Amino acid sequence: MNDLKNIVMPLLSWYKKYARILPWRQLSCAYHIWVSEIMLQQTRVETVKTYFTRFINELPTILDLSQCNEEKLLKLWEGLGYYNRVRNMQKAAIQIMSRYNGKMPNSYEELLSLPGIGTYTAGAISSIAYGIPVPAVDGNVLRVIARITANYHDITKPATKIEITQQLQEIIPQNEAGNFNQALMELGATICVPKGEPHCLLCPVRAYCKAFHHGYINQLPVKEKKKARRVENKTVLLLICDGAVALQKRENHQLLAGLWQFPNIEGHISLSSLQQQLKQWKIPAKQIQETKQTKHIFTHIEWHMKSYLIICKSQAIDHCMQFAWTFRQELEHIAIPSAFQPFLPVINPHIQS
Repeated sequence: MNDLKNIVMPLLSWYKKYARILPWRQLSCAYHIWVSEIMLQQTRVETVKTYFTRFINELPTILDLSQCNEEKLLKLWEGLGYYNRVRNMQKAAIQIMSRYNGKMPNSYEELLSLPGIGTYTAGAISSIAYGIPVPAVDGNVLRVIARITANYHDITKPATKIEITQQLQEIIPQNEAGNFNQALMELGATICVPKGEPHCLLCPVRAYCKAFHHGYINQLPVKEKKKARRVENKTVLLLICDGAVALQKRENHQLLAGLWQFPNIEGHISLSSLQQQLKQWKIPAKQIQETKQTKHIFTHIEWHMKSYLIICKSQAIDHCMQFAWTFRQELEHIAIPSAFQPFLPVINPHIQS
């Protein structure tokens, strides 16, 4: 017998009383749920609130998303990272327009067939928007159920996710699937938290939690230790000429593919080495100043960056380096990845509208 069934009623009662008021919960609209769930992947709720509101205001329908030009789309996503997610959303929106007359499909299987929608997102949309009794199992839910059932299997393994999904499929209430899934997510986000001590005394289902009763809370969930991130050193060139800054578009096979960046080279190079490199590139620099140092952490890589502010004599360099010389007004409409945003205060005094 699945003892998990005992958590259903107290969890639902707790959720209806204490659920946070969030903009995407107001309408239970499939499009809104989709946008919010993609944004919430590896991003805090408080951060997503502002992004979500702006995104929906600018692109209120799936048609608007399907027709949005790439620069605007990426600018709306600027700061969230993982830009392929919003690119996949647009691909999915185009398919929805052609296959489903602009309406989100209302079956789990059809949702799962769309670009960028996996089992969790398909489960969230189908249960919350359409009431389909399908679990939506993300990291929060895996942690909660692992603790409640004292499951010592590694939650990063697909087999464990399948196991927990099957357990939840047996108990998900037919008439309140959306509320149940959201309640589990809410419990993991606010009570059974991933970092620090969980707030067990506030938990509505602690009476049924094996980890709480046996003192296993700090041992669960079991997760494979992540590999150390690879460190890459970079030297960022902040090239200024006549009030414009040089940008480069990253190649499609690179991290941050297709996004604009400040030109940069591998390694940390000295001032003398930089001067030699600029001569080789025929970049006519009249002033060079070492400026900001920063680092940016991706999932598997760390960029450690130093930078030079370089005032150039002319823009005659763009024919060989493929620079786009950009003034302030244009820069405001271009998505600059978070990795390069710390350098914006350095260039701002030197660029013109």
